[in-house]
Amino acid sequence: QITFYEGKSFSGRKLEVCGTCSSFQERGFSPRVNSICVQSGAWVCFAHPGLRGQQFVLEHGEYPRWQRWNGRGDRMGSCRPVGMHGQHYRIELFERSRFGSRSLELTEDCSCLRGRGWEQPFVNAVRVYGDGAWVLYEEPNYRGRMYVVERGEFSSFRAWQACSASVQSVRRVINYL
Repeated sequence: QITFYEGKSFSGRKLEVCGTCSSFQERGFSPRVNSICVQSGAWVCFAHPGLRGQQFVLEHGEYPRWQRWNGRGDRMGSCRPVGMHGQHYRIELFERSRFGSRSLELTEDCSCLRGRGWEQPFVNAVRVYGDGAWVLYEEPNYRGRMYVVERGEFSSFRAWQACSASVQSVRRVINYL
């Protein structure tokens, strides 16, 4: 469960969500969200309705101000739970789209891909194996825009709704109940 609040520090009108919500406005809630409480699971929230736009990954805990979830503003329009099937994490990153060229396999978080021998500041395709979900970040040290990838194949950066192939750090989504 996740609860969105119009005001800072969990004040004002609220919207409680237990599953995918493709439009906050259709549920009578403002697109302005200033605080969030994640009671269970891990969630990916989107800046726009229809599960589109900038993504924000939120795990168990409290977020009293929008700046806490790495937002560039207080706009949010939809959300869904992150698909977590267990605790076996494995991801393979590819230099070129359609799984071409060099690859790098990870089973743990990586704050800087260059530190693991990945020479390019981009990733063009991803395969997620096992049970867990991952977050791809545009910048080192888990900063910048973020994108969630779950079990499956993503043959280009557009498949994970990115504007560019820039990826410089990755981390596992830990599903706290």
